[in-house]
Amino acid sequence: MLPKSTTPSGAHFKGSAKANLTFGLFLFAFTAYFIWWGLDYTNHQQTTLFIVATLFGIFMAFNIGGNDVANSFGTSVGAGTLTIPQALAVAAIFEVSGAVIAGGEVTDTIRKGIVDLDVLGPAVTPNLFIYVMLSALIAAAFWLLFATKKGLPVSTTHSIIGGVVGSSVIMGIQIGGTETALSTVQWDQVGQIAISWVISPLLGGFLAYFLYGQIKSNILAYNDRVEERVKELKAAKKALKKRHKEWLNELAESLQISYTSKMVRDQEIFKDEDTERDDLETDYYQELYDIERERASIDTLKALRHWVPLIAAFGGVVMTAMVVFKGLSNVQMTLTSLHGFLLMIMVGALIWLTTYIYTKSIKGKQKEDLTRATFILFSWMQVFTAAGFAFSHGANDIANAVGPFAAIMDVIRTNAIASEAAVPAPVMITFGVALIVGLWFIGKEVIQTVGTNLAQMHPASGFSAELSAAAVVMGASMLGLPVSSTHVLVGAVLGIGMVNKNTNWGLMKPIGLAWVVTLPAAATMSMISYLILTSIL
Repeated sequence: MLPKSTTPSGAHFKGSAKANLTFGLFLFAFTAYFIWWGLDYTNHQQTTLFIVATLFGIFMAFNIGGNDVANSFGTSVGAGTLTIPQALAVAAIFEVSGAVIAGGEVTDTIRKGIVDLDVLGPAVTPNLFIYVMLSALIAAAFWLLFATKKGLPVSTTHSIIGGVVGSSVIMGIQIGGTETALSTVQWDQVGQIAISWVISPLLGGFLAYFLYGQIKSNILAYNDRVEERVKELKAAKKALKKRHKEWLNELAESLQISYTSKMVRDQEIFKDEDTERDDLETDYYQELYDIERERASIDTLKALRHWVPLIAAFGGVVMTAMVVFKGLSNVQMTLTSLHGFLLMIMVGALIWLTTYIYTKSIKGKQKEDLTRATFILFSWMQVFTAAGFAFSHGANDIANAVGPFAAIMDVIRTNAIASEAAVPAPVMITFGVALIVGLWFIGKEVIQTVGTNLAQMHPASGFSAELSAAAVVMGASMLGLPVSSTHVLVGAVLGIGMVNKNTNWGLMKPIGLAWVVTLPAAATMSMISYLILTSIL
């Protein structure tokens, strides 16, 4: 039987006052240092604007940690594979490493992505451009904070896009009227976002349903049957001893002596591995022979030895592809596609071999405690997928906070609008730290939603959800399909719940509504923010 998932308790999330103070001071120290460094980097130009932008940029990264990163680690924590401190450690190492190592030295300013501000011509001054980006950051940050406190996993990418659209449109209305403003928006991109609301959870759910369905039928169900039969044989052996003892006590003393002599002979014969049933004289040892031979014929590790190495190798291939082709896509490497595929095969083969050797080495009680042995294997595999996902997330999605802020900082420094902006290492490090601190302080609700409330999780199902989400995100990226990693992972969790028949469809209603509302809500808040900024700065 499968154990219920480990539900994260409030005690795990609240932490001690000392820990909260430590994280708070840590973020404060990094923010203070960054402001000191940034003022020099921007040549002390527009100091107030730079400080305001820094605070809201870090606030945005803080909320990404509480929502997006919490969503990524929700299945690991909900399955009981990682505790909150362990998830923080993995996130701190791999999210920040992904941001610093593979985040890229430059980032798009979204000038010609979802909106084309060139339509407005020279009327878009550097300061107006700053207000557009800053309004987007403010709106996206507060929307993420609202969704996070409600425990709703939403797309940070859609949030920042909605913010940029909203502030660009309101600026366009002020400059050239409504028609001109609407022409700045790339509506086909907005349409792709709408498509992703449907395609992302469907793809994630389908693959997770298939993958976990195979794991459950070929590994978990087999293990359950074997464990149950082993228990029955143990019970039969115990009952045989009890029944035989009672029967022997009822015999006459002369018969007891004769039968005991036969049992002593059978005991010696029974020790011989080549013993046949007909070699035994007593009913007791003949029945014991049948029980022991059936027990010996059961290959308890058959499913683990055959299926787990293959699944682990597949996971290694997918996560390597995600790190190489997605996580390291911004790094100037001379790694060709052929090199990448060879690396994937090498990693997959190494993981298959390592896992196979481990399954062969399982001995003693672990051979009969299959649930524990299975979940130990899947726990290690889930940590691996979580780490790869975190690295890729740090390399790509942190741009949601870094992109607009880097654009603001670049414009303040150069007093010119460029299509790309430099991203110095202190930006990535500081925003990466804010990401981790946000996960610590406000990640509780989203982790509970994804890891526990949508569907019950254990290491095997949690691994299936994470691997399916990674495979879909990687495959969609290569095919150019518009998907959101947040939506894909939620869909994968739903797919797991469908296999186990414990999906909480009622909770999916507010989550789905939040997905649809994210872009217009962020756009509206960004419009308001833009009007406030232009009136006071």
